[in-house]
Amino acid sequence: MIKAIISTAKGIMKAKFFEEDAPDTVANFIKLSKEGYYDGLAFHRVIPNFVIQGGCPYSKDMSDPRVGTGGPGYTISCELDGNNQYHDRGVLSMAHAGRNTGGSQFFICHGRENTKHLDRNHTCFGKVTEGIEVIDNIRAGDTIDRVTIIEE
Repeated sequence: MIKAIISTAKGIMKAKFFEEDAPDTVANFIKLSKEGYYDGLAFHRVIPNFVIQGGCPYSKDMSDPRVGTGGPGYTISCELDGNNQYHDRGVLSMAHAGRNTGGSQFFICHGRENTKHLDRNHTCFGKVTEGIEVIDNIRAGDTIDRVTIIEE
């Protein structure tokens, strides 16, 4: 089993991946994490009772007008047919600007109440299993210190 440790100034979140339901999305997130892509990027979009979003390379400088528009230089396809495609508290999901345009930006859901419309529109690829309270403490501009991948 492969897991992620998302270290932030507000605490550590540990997440498991939905490898069977979104294998390509999981592989992409793992690849970027191992390359250090997410290290130092900010959660640039925080909407209370909805999501915290990060993964934009321009968010290293939150005054950059391009914050929220960047990616890794390629796109990945959505994977929406798996069993775990329901946005609930702690779910990691790919952000995109339209179907099959995701790359590096992801979000973590605050809860289920305001995220139901995202089901089968954005790829759920994991879920926070420890440190879920950190989600509630993240504010726009808080950084992702490091994403560490653990293979057990």
